[in-house]
Amino acid sequence: MSEKDREQILQANQRMAQDGLRVLAVAYKSVKEGQYQDLEQDMVFLALIGMIDPPRPEVKDALEKCRTAGIKVIMITGDHKATAQTIAKELGVIDSEGKTLTGSELLNMDIDELVKVVEEVKVYARVSPSDKLKIVEALKKKGKIVAMTGDGVNDAPALKRADIGVAMGITGTDVSKDAADMVLTDDNFASIVAAVEEGRKIFDNIRKVVYYLLSCNISEVATIFVSILLRLPLPLIPVQILWMNLVTDGLPALALGVEPAEPDVMNRPPRDPKEGIMSKDVMKKIFIGGLLLSMLTLFVYGWALMEHDEIRLLRTMVFFTLCTGQLFHAFNSKSLKHSLFKVGLRNNPRLILAVVVSFLLLLAVIYLPGLQSVFGTATLAGHQLLVSFIAAFMIVPLFELVKWFDRRKG
Repeated sequence: MSEKDREQILQANQRMAQDGLRVLAVAYKSVKEGQYQDLEQDMVFLALIGMIDPPRPEVKDALEKCRTAGIKVIMITGDHKATAQTIAKELGVIDSEGKTLTGSELLNMDIDELVKVVEEVKVYARVSPSDKLKIVEALKKKGKIVAMTGDGVNDAPALKRADIGVAMGITGTDVSKDAADMVLTDDNFASIVAAVEEGRKIFDNIRKVVYYLLSCNISEVATIFVSILLRLPLPLIPVQILWMNLVTDGLPALALGVEPAEPDVMNRPPRDPKEGIMSKDVMKKIFIGGLLLSMLTLFVYGWALMEHDEIRLLRTMVFFTLCTGQLFHAFNSKSLKHSLFKVGLRNNPRLILAVVVSFLLLLAVIYLPGLQSVFGTATLAGHQLLVSFIAAFMIVPLFELVKWFDRRKG
């Protein structure tokens, strides 16, 4: 093979790689039977074969979701540098100025040198599985939360070292699956993004349930505490408080646990890993929501005191207002940021059912004679019911106002 032939082959290889093809060189050698030493020496070149392994159609959309969600995707491959860059550009992983490192370049860099450039590099080409560990170490030194995918035995150290190791369920080895935190049963990158979305939804829903239960409890405590300070008759008796905690709060809280994802769940940056469920913003809104409910209930209590002094009727109005207000507040809890009109009422039929069932049970406690004696309630007249209901409903526009101010500040 002349130098000119060699140059032509390398140029053809480069062109094919730039077209996103994996290139395989084919050569042969004639040997006599039994002479099988040095088979890869003095071979005769035949041709280059270009093979395409196109990305799955859903990957591009998944990568776009990652971008809007603040997740940086890094492509690590054993392919030729030009092949890797072409595919990465096609998928939108890098632009024309995107930085790429090869395995040989990584070999000549120590971990401190890699740390300096690791945030700029989005494509690693011609790397070995052992290089993955070096990349993980560099990213973790920069304070990143790292998820690493792999399928081979040599990927196990990187999968173990990453914050979240993801092994391939179909092509992955048993060693890689044992080392990983998660096994991808369909070997599809889009499934990882779907899992991130589901995880964010679950975290949000836990936060909503905690918010709803605590704000409702604060409303009960504040109502009783203020009544004691003002030396008024106790507005609630223990069995009524027990009813609120078990029925009025319980059923909607369970339904909030299966609330669909919010519209922007994949359009927000990752939360601070040090931030728990009870963030400062959530704590603030717990107290605001609880105090607003308490104020509305105390308003009804004051109105009822001016109208009559029958203690059983007073407590019934307070009980109805607080229970109904908490049921309305369950709809506020569908999102602690977005307006209820943006999130929508009908996307969680379980919540609607829970609220309706709880409200019907509340009416039964108030109007059925057999339950009145147990729960210390009395029959409310039409105007008393209307005043209590309107006061309870006011928690919706008031909390919408709180969220509106919060969005303006944010």
